[in-house]
Amino acid sequence: MTETTHAKTHAETAEVSPWAIVVVGMLALAVAMGIGRFAFTPLLPMMLNDGVIDLLGASWLASANYLGYLLGALLCMFQPLIWRRFPVLPSVAASTWARSGLVATCIFTLGMALHLPWLWPVLRFAAGVASAFVFVFTSSWCLDQLAARNAGALGAAIYAGPGAGIVLSGLFASGMVAVGWSASSGWLTFGVLAIMLTAMVWQTFHQRAEKNESPQASTTQVVAASKIFRQQASRQEMLVFALAYGLAGFGYIITATFLPVIARQALLPSALLDMFWPLFGVGVVVGALLSSRISLAGDLRHWLAGCYAVQALAIAVCIFIPTLTGFAVSSLLLGLPFTVITFFAMQEARRLRPLTAPAYMGLLTAMYGLGQIAGPPMVAVLLRRAPSLAAGFTLSLEIAAGSLLLGVLVYLGMARIWPVRLMAPATAVL
Repeated sequence: MTETTHAKTHAETAEVSPWAIVVVGMLALAVAMGIGRFAFTPLLPMMLNDGVIDLLGASWLASANYLGYLLGALLCMFQPLIWRRFPVLPSVAASTWARSGLVATCIFTLGMALHLPWLWPVLRFAAGVASAFVFVFTSSWCLDQLAARNAGALGAAIYAGPGAGIVLSGLFASGMVAVGWSASSGWLTFGVLAIMLTAMVWQTFHQRAEKNESPQASTTQVVAASKIFRQQASRQEMLVFALAYGLAGFGYIITATFLPVIARQALLPSALLDMFWPLFGVGVVVGALLSSRISLAGDLRHWLAGCYAVQALAIAVCIFIPTLTGFAVSSLLLGLPFTVITFFAMQEARRLRPLTAPAYMGLLTAMYGLGQIAGPPMVAVLLRRAPSLAAGFTLSLEIAAGSLLLGVLVYLGMARIWPVRLMAPATAVL
């Protein structure tokens, strides 16, 4: 590399500010999660109204997406091992994986506009794989970049992206319902929106924005910034941690997937029914921004326990106060800790296993995906056996709240069994 080229590359790197990285992460996650995954929720009532799918089919279609998300997470987890096993494979940067996932998300979202019901499960499955790649590698890339710039606390803000995507998809869907559009038009609109947002991040989200630092150096900065140095966790602790994180996937997915349908079953017809999903997204954005003000110096497992408790409370409100106000409060409470849980879990994975953080982020995401996969089929079975739709949904919500409360107990137990131990910074990444 010539001196001129080196200077140019250094200048390009310096131009990428921490907030530019945050915006890239937010928009990437808005595409992958807010559109690629969660656009299905506000479009589900439209698909039901069009008669192209029923509740049982919707449950399995949702599970196809979650199964894809699980497979994508597993591929992310084993990607380092596969590349070590086959050294002839070309090195691929995290940003390249993420951008590839964004392109795939746009394609698969557009494909749902085609009236080919036999193809929908394949497209939703593939969209799940793509969204997992975008989530894991965007999280890894952005958190590393922010840590290298001593701005690790801003990492929470990137998880406002899914909430922003949910708000956009919810408001767009509400407008489409108002003017009588079909679900096919909705999928086409979301596909175009995904393309536009992907184009906005394309130039910044590239390999040249990455500083020439080793993973060890970057991790040391993250750990030093939090002022807590952890021994590398045992496999037993990581397994329990992953299981606890998986409970969040199961606990929230029932309400998040079927919220618009549940509201329509419990309430009289109203234009406000379409606002519950955007309210959930607003809660996600607010929670992500508030969490950026929280110091990472404490035991994050206590914060995770609190987040699970808030979501359990949100489900309880939905059950015991089935009114417009109750559903609105429930939507906001459910959204507030939604991506905060993810941020804390990803940061904890970086501290517990600093040298293999992306792989363990993949493990956590896989367990979360397993929880999501289990939710919709369980609802389908309960709805089929319950005396009424209302009874089936109520029992489903009660089980979801119970799983979140179990997660609270697991995190508190972990904090007691494996307390945070202060160590010298030099040994934190051994």
